[in-house]
Amino acid sequence: MAVVGDVVLDEYFTGKVGRISPEAPVPVFQVEQTQQLLGGAANVGKCLVALGAAVDLCGVVGRDGPAKVLRDKATSLGMDVAGLLCDRSRPTTTKSRIVAQQQQMLRIDHEDTGPVERVIEQRLIRRVESATRRADAVILSDYSKGVLTRAVCCAALKAAGQKPLIVDPKQLPWARFRGATLIKPNRPEASWFSGLEVADDAGALRVARAIAKKLGIRNVLITRGESGMTLAYRGGSGRLLGRQLRPWPREVFDATGCGDVVAAVLALALAARAPVPLAAFVANVAGGVEVTKFGATVVSNTEILEALGGAAGRCESKVISLAAAASLADELRHRGRKVVFTNGCFDVLHVGHVSYLEQSRQRGDALIVGINTDASVRRIKGQGRPVQPARDRARIIASQACVDAVVLFDEDTPIKLVKAVRPDVLTKGSDYRRKQDVVGWDLVRRWGGRVDLIDLVRGRSTTRLLARANRGPGTRSARS
Repeated sequence: MAVVGDVVLDEYFTGKVGRISPEAPVPVFQVEQTQQLLGGAANVGKCLVALGAAVDLCGVVGRDGPAKVLRDKATSLGMDVAGLLCDRSRPTTTKSRIVAQQQQMLRIDHEDTGPVERVIEQRLIRRVESATRRADAVILSDYSKGVLTRAVCCAALKAAGQKPLIVDPKQLPWARFRGATLIKPNRPEASWFSGLEVADDAGALRVARAIAKKLGIRNVLITRGESGMTLAYRGGSGRLLGRQLRPWPREVFDATGCGDVVAAVLALALAARAPVPLAAFVANVAGGVEVTKFGATVVSNTEILEALGGAAGRCESKVISLAAAASLADELRHRGRKVVFTNGCFDVLHVGHVSYLEQSRQRGDALIVGINTDASVRRIKGQGRPVQPARDRARIIASQACVDAVVLFDEDTPIKLVKAVRPDVLTKGSDYRRKQDVVGWDLVRRWGGRVDLIDLVRGRSTTRLLARANRGPGTRSARS
């Protein structure tokens, strides 16, 4: 998937106000927690990764600290950031929010909303063309920060050809999106462009059809918040048909980031050759899942299936992608929860594992467990292992009440997972002599977390169990 548009770094400074400054009659804000999250087009990429897609992210950043954070976060999730170009003349778009007692007090924006310079534009066009040739679908994510110039949009549309190209617009001149597969404005944006009121279902459909005709776009999906979505699409006869999509029956907690999830699901569904009405239906379900969470979070395939009444069980739903794990950790920290991370092969579950996981969970409010894939286990323990395949091991660990999420990783160490999850507490067994021997300990200490070594149950290990099983029944070793 190719995502082209305005990338943003979202910062949250959470704390409290307890006094007035002696320097001026202003409140003193004491920072207790700092979070940096992918926003804008980068969050769309994160949503796609969580759904299993490979992502090429194309946009513009400055030469500054926020650019490095944004690149590192996107890279840690597996996105290709070769198309994320540096423009020294402008800052990385950053939105910093001051939040006290769960109330946003102030937002500070660092940005340049003017069009990118010609030389940057030409470099970006080459990157967009390359990414689009590799992609199954393209998303143009507009936040009106100067990246989606007319030339960039034309290049993306031309390179996409017959591939699905979805536009999530803001207030750029929409004529540059002519020829897109689908455009997805929200209610205010649709009213702004059409000059018509979106008052009810009939009004929304009139506006969607007007946009489709004015732009020559086959499909228009207006997202309407608590009223659901309205779709205008071309039927087989070429007629412009309409469909209303009711909001999925969920309790709305926070609608932030819902549009990014909808865009990601639309792109994936259309890339899989789903009819437009079906793609919109699935995207509506995914949006219904997203609004039950805090902040701009991702949605997994399993969560969508569960919302549709699928057979996916609770254990299976806790086995998630790296992007979903990073989003879950961000969401938990946003709620003031402490995230614990540990990892292992967990080949044959025994009482030692159970005790270890329970003790790890007691160190915080949520436990995320990394599990080595089969290839990773073989490299570490030899060709005779693992005894059980990765998906089985993951589901078994996920079945433990103390475990909140499980992520499979293919590397020899979990360092990539540690960087993505940014745990408050990292745990390993007390067979490690020093905390400094634990992979990722320095990173966790750097962002204010800690490493805990957990006491192990003596005489209980997978190696001992397998050796005992190989000796057969009725055989006991001197140490057992």
